[in-house]
Amino acid sequence: MKGITVLGSTGSIGVNTLDVISRHPDKYGVKALTANTNVDILLEQCVRHMPEFAVMVDENSASLLEKKLKNKAPDITVLSGIDGLLKVAEDDAVDYVMAAIVGAAGLLPTLGAARAGKRVLLANKEALVMSGKLFMDTIQENEAELLPIDSEHNAIFQCMPSDFSKGMDNVGVKKILLTASGGPFRTTPLEQLAAMTPDQACAHPNWVMGRKISVDSATMMNKGLEVIEACWLFHTRPEFIQVVIHPQSVIHSLVEYSDGSVLAQLGNPDMRTPIAYGLAWPERIDAGVERLNLFDIARLDFVKPDEQRFPCLRLAREAMQQGGTSSAILNAANEIAVDEFLHKRLRFTDIARVIETVLEKVAHHEATSLDVILNDDTLAREFARAATIDLAA
Repeated sequence: MKGITVLGSTGSIGVNTLDVISRHPDKYGVKALTANTNVDILLEQCVRHMPEFAVMVDENSASLLEKKLKNKAPDITVLSGIDGLLKVAEDDAVDYVMAAIVGAAGLLPTLGAARAGKRVLLANKEALVMSGKLFMDTIQENEAELLPIDSEHNAIFQCMPSDFSKGMDNVGVKKILLTASGGPFRTTPLEQLAAMTPDQACAHPNWVMGRKISVDSATMMNKGLEVIEACWLFHTRPEFIQVVIHPQSVIHSLVEYSDGSVLAQLGNPDMRTPIAYGLAWPERIDAGVERLNLFDIARLDFVKPDEQRFPCLRLAREAMQQGGTSSAILNAANEIAVDEFLHKRLRFTDIARVIETVLEKVAHHEATSLDVILNDDTLAREFARAATIDLAA
């Protein structure tokens, strides 16, 4: 039986991971669950799955959880803070770590899991976006396994040859076709975008996701981050990745080969499919997902993305091409801008403006260490907050 730590168990990826695990109690056991401040949901998950550890990043929330668990599950050890996250990511009894903490907060425990040689089920884009080479080197040096859980990267992984680490040119791959739904504003008139509200941005047509990643889908920054992530995962460059808007979200991505073949992975838009694949690889297990019926779908559409509508795509490509800490700066600026938008202190179209301003003003450096990356991340956040104030003035 494999021991699992779920980093970010109260989010949509975490909830779906626990659903898949619960279908195979003979194969997987929950060793640790973690959350930020959501005490009630983590309490419910602890009572149901009985992990050895429960971690809350917020210390006050951890104290509250510990009190509530005393009567229901007193044997569960409650930890807090980044030290608690690192403990359960690196614990000897843990085989697989689901890295599903949203944003930069997930970087340190995900790196910890890699250093400990775990199978890392990567649902956190920011780990690779912020520390690409450092993260990939850590995986290799510690003989850890890296399985992408984003539906698109998981699809690419399934369609790639097993020796893709040799480089795309050496294994006959010409191009990666990274699909995108286009989000809720795919056809909204450009002149109306500035007035879009957080609730409208979070109303994704196909996927049920958290608010931050839903806004990233609406701006298509999520796809920009995925381009960066794919470059590191599949040893390639942005010019070999084509983003394709596919509104039905049935084809999750494609790989084009030098002989003209194009391989695609299809399935209903349900994150339990890539989660089950990551848990069971190289085998397959039931994920509880509804079977795909092509006759019900009837049609599959593909559209080239308009970078006037989605400027974040351009900004992400430019950051990756610039190299160094540019991607970390991009990600930090985006996290601040999205948070400001969600709190109604920034217009939807100003998200990209803040990011572009920060990329222009914050000098990037070679990403030689985690300290360098985190320093530029902090600086970018300060500039992003200042840019937000300027735009609101």
